[in-house]
Amino acid sequence: MEKAAKRPATYEDLLNVPDHLVGEIVEGDLYTSPRPAGPHERSGGGIYMHLRYLFDYGGGGGGSWWIAFEVELHLASDVLVPDVSGWRRDRHPRHPVRGTVASVPPDWVCEVISPSTGRLDRMKKLPAYARAGVSHAWIVEPSLRTIEVYRREGEHWMLAAVHGGEEPARIEPFDAIEFPLESLWFEQEDPA
Repeated sequence: MEKAAKRPATYEDLLNVPDHLVGEIVEGDLYTSPRPAGPHERSGGGIYMHLRYLFDYGGGGGGSWWIAFEVELHLASDVLVPDVSGWRRDRHPRHPVRGTVASVPPDWVCEVISPSTGRLDRMKKLPAYARAGVSHAWIVEPSLRTIEVYRREGEHWMLAAVHGGEEPARIEPFDAIEFPLESLWFEQEDPA
């Protein structure tokens, strides 16, 4: 008996995902996950606000990047929604996002890990970003208070650094400034 061929997910399938979920297509498969909340939102939103202010508006980074929050990236047959993404202005003089969609691969992406997205982000999305030519990726783990920094080497990711805790850190590709890590984490609840 032959196994029936599964049809690849389409953009129409993505449009039918309920509004309370984020839908993505990776390697022809449709994935859905809950919208960010709690620690996930705190970390992703903090990264977005800080980088947008300093690098997009011209603070410490001189307006050298376009920074975007939850943009729908159309990269070959994949449709991905990173928590935060950025494009270097020297490579993209015009903002690459049209409406809520960008078809130009970003230079950097940030995925904030939550219990429902960790495997997808690490096992499916990171390889898709490498295939598309993204040069840097951050994996942020709010529960561990860490940021893993990846640099693309050919078609693969190399772990370049791990930052964590409360101390400010210089994190590539935004290492022109010290990033205030303590602003990204929810306060730990006192068990008493």
